[in-house]
Amino acid sequence: MSTIIEPLRGVHDILPAQAAAWRFLEQTTREVFAAYGYEEFRVPIIEQTQLFKRSIGDFTDIVEKEMFSFVDQGEDHITLRPEATAGIARAVISNGMLRTGRLRVWCMGPMFRRERPQAGRYRQFHQIDAEAFGFEGPDIDAEMILLSARLLRRLGLSRIKLHLNSLGTPAARAAYRERLVAYFSTYESQLDEDSRRRLHGNPLRILDSKHPDTQRIVAGAPHLADSLDPESKTHFETLCGHLRAAGIEYHVDQRLVRGLDYYTRTVFEWITDSLGSQSTVCAGGRYDGLVAQLGGAPTPGIGWAMGQERIVMLLEKQGRIVPADGPQVYLIASGERAQRAGLELAERLREARPDLRLQVNMGGGNFKAQFKRADKSGARYAIVLGDDEVARGTVSWKDLRGGQAQQECAIDRVAERIGVLLGNEQANTG
Repeated sequence: MSTIIEPLRGVHDILPAQAAAWRFLEQTTREVFAAYGYEEFRVPIIEQTQLFKRSIGDFTDIVEKEMFSFVDQGEDHITLRPEATAGIARAVISNGMLRTGRLRVWCMGPMFRRERPQAGRYRQFHQIDAEAFGFEGPDIDAEMILLSARLLRRLGLSRIKLHLNSLGTPAARAAYRERLVAYFSTYESQLDEDSRRRLHGNPLRILDSKHPDTQRIVAGAPHLADSLDPESKTHFETLCGHLRAAGIEYHVDQRLVRGLDYYTRTVFEWITDSLGSQSTVCAGGRYDGLVAQLGGAPTPGIGWAMGQERIVMLLEKQGRIVPADGPQVYLIASGERAQRAGLELAERLREARPDLRLQVNMGGGNFKAQFKRADKSGARYAIVLGDDEVARGTVSWKDLRGGQAQQECAIDRVAERIGVLLGNEQANTG
C-alpha cells in the first residue's frame, strides 16, 4: 500500500469551507483600494537573492535564518519572496514607472519564510500589501494608516489598536544605534543568545526581544525620541495631528522599531489581543532610502502589509459571519430524458442569470438520494425534473428550507420564478 504524501511542514491547505472568508477579505480589499485610487500590481514570487540582502538587511532574522534560497541550474541565486515591498520597489525601478511621477499601488499573494510554524505563522503565508512612492510629507503616512483602518472596519473587526513611532532619518537612527550598542554592551553577558548576536549588527532588534531577562534590560535603554532630528519630530507631530483630526486613536510606542533595515521615520502596527502571541495583523512604515539603495533615483516611499491568515483567524475568533458561496438552487433530474433536459435547462438559466449559483445533480440516483444531496449542498431551492415533467413542459419547485408544499412551474418560466424568489430573499435580508 502506498504511503500518503503529507503537506510540507509550515504550509496549509485552504479548504472550500474556509474559502468564503478568504473571498470576502479579498473582495473587500479590492473595493477599499479602489476607493482610495490605488492600482493593483503583480510581481514575481521569485527574485534574485541579492534584492532582499540589499533591502531588508544582512543582520535581520529574515535574511540570516528565514529565507528560502537556492542556486538554480544557471547558477543564479534565487529566493522565494519573504515580503512584497522590495519586489515592488525593484519592479517600479526596472519598469521605469517613477519617471511619470507619483505612484500608489497594492498587491496580494503568497510569501515564504522558514520560520518555526505555529498558529498564525506559516512558512507559506499570504499578505495584502500597499505601497506609495514619490510622496514626502506626512499626509501620505496618514492616508496609508486611514486606508488600513477603513479596511479593518469594513471587515467588521474590533479590538485592534494602532501603535506608532518614528525612527527618524538614517543619521538619527545611526546615532541612536551607537547609544544602544554602548548601553547593551554593559549588559552583554546577561542578554539572551539572539540579542548578543544582534548587538553589533542590528541592536534595534534587541528592543523587540521577548526574553524576560532581556526585557528587563530593555526597560532602561535610551529612547529613540531623544535622538530624533527636528525635521523628523515635526513630520511625526504633523502625522499625529492628521490622525487625531480623522478620529483615529493611537498609542506612541517608543519601543516599536520594526525588523527591516529599510525603515525610516514613521513606523506603525495594528495590534490585537485576540490572537495570543501573534498580535500584529498589519504593519508598515516609511522607507525613503530604499529606491536609491536598489539603484533608482532617490524617491520617498511608504507601505504596509497585512497578514491574510491572521485576518481570517480574527474573523473566526470574533464571530464575524461570512456568507458561504454555496449553491442557491439544486437541480434534481431522474430519467434519461430528464437528465438531458436538466443539463440544457441549467445552461439556459445560467445564461439568463449570470449571478445564479446553480448546482446540477451528477452521478444519477433516485429522487430520495438526490434530495439528500440537495439538502447537503445547502441550497435553498430545488428544481425537480423527471421524464413526466419533461413531457408536460414543466418542472417541480421545492423550498428545501421552508414548509411550503412542492409546486409546479412551466419550464419556460423558471428563470422568472428564480428572479422573484431570490429577489424577495435579498430584500428580506437587506
